[in-house]
Amino acid sequence: MGFSRRQFFKMSAGAAAVTMADGMLACAAPWTNGTQKSESTSPPPARQVVQEDRNSSKSTSPKTAAGGATSRGSFNPFKERGMPIDKQFRNWAELVGKPYDPHSVPAYTRTRIILMNGIEVEATLFSHQFMRHTNDQDLRRELSLTRRIEQQQQKAVAGLIPGEETTLEVVIGYEQLAVDLTAWLARNEPDPYAKQVYDFGLLEDFDHLYRYADLLHLTQGKRAEEIVDRLTEIMPGRPTKLEHRHPFDDVRRPVTGPTAHPLTNLQVLTLVSAEQQTMNYYMNVGNRPVESIARGLYTEIGQIEEQHVTQYESLMDGSMSWTAQLVLHEYNECYLYHSMMMQEEVPKVRQIWELHLAMELEHLRRAGDLLRKHDKRDPEEMFPQALPVP
Repeated sequence: MGFSRRQFFKMSAGAAAVTMADGMLACAAPWTNGTQKSESTSPPPARQVVQEDRNSSKSTSPKTAAGGATSRGSFNPFKERGMPIDKQFRNWAELVGKPYDPHSVPAYTRTRIILMNGIEVEATLFSHQFMRHTNDQDLRRELSLTRRIEQQQQKAVAGLIPGEETTLEVVIGYEQLAVDLTAWLARNEPDPYAKQVYDFGLLEDFDHLYRYADLLHLTQGKRAEEIVDRLTEIMPGRPTKLEHRHPFDDVRRPVTGPTAHPLTNLQVLTLVSAEQQTMNYYMNVGNRPVESIARGLYTEIGQIEEQHVTQYESLMDGSMSWTAQLVLHEYNECYLYHSMMMQEEVPKVRQIWELHLAMELEHLRRAGDLLRKHDKRDPEEMFPQALPVP
């Protein structure tokens, strides 16, 4: 593993190179230690590259000082150096940052947080399932190591949602994410069959947002338009009463795999993770309302969310090896954190996306080593030379 249990507990106690700034996490360039290669022989750290990458559009030259990193589409996570694993552990104080202000937060900052919370939940759950399907103790230890970081990332991201927001207000954010994310994926999906599946589910997400918005106005006297910043149209979709299908009818044919477009592989995994998080959220909060009409709505829509997870996960290639799936998960996290960072409006939240990207680059490198060892495959063969444009 590269370090002792004594060193681990020292790191957990606060040796991770992060600082607190106004209650939020900030990265402190931990890769500049004596164990790293000199800057003249190794590429610059991820945060430097992506910072220069963000500013490159303002320059007349496509090249930057970071070894030729260009626009966002030229960022290759396999070529960048992330944060060493022994620098990634954070203590409790560092994980509990200052939540966003629900009265001023941009709507898409809220949906980014909801999405990345779901992505980290999926990363943790997948790692647990992987561990249950192997007897290789070295592999189990490696999964346990990176999983500890993934769950810390999940705590840091989830902690950005304030307790001041009611459960139903958070639900509006969940459904705004479902509508806008599914619409964006459908618009950019290269596989026509997957696009049809996304379009089908999108009509149902519209109705979920519409019905929860009605419930918010009925029970709290608030307008959902204020939460979504009027960026997402709140309108009826396919009536929920028509969404209950036979279980067989939710099973689609697989479209991902080694011959699929790389963007299709990433987008299916992203949507599965987001819908799974919504399903899990409703499973846990559906019994919190006092009003029977609210409890009934959570129960009904919660069942449809399970159907959506079934529908989207059935698009996935079930023959992919566990190690290949691990690489896909880690690459997708790099892709998404890079995308979130490039688009984030709130500087303190962007710092978290940058920090987590630096962590995920190292996770991807380690997952790639596992793929080479167990599958005798080069992980770079699974993906293009640069990240797809977010």
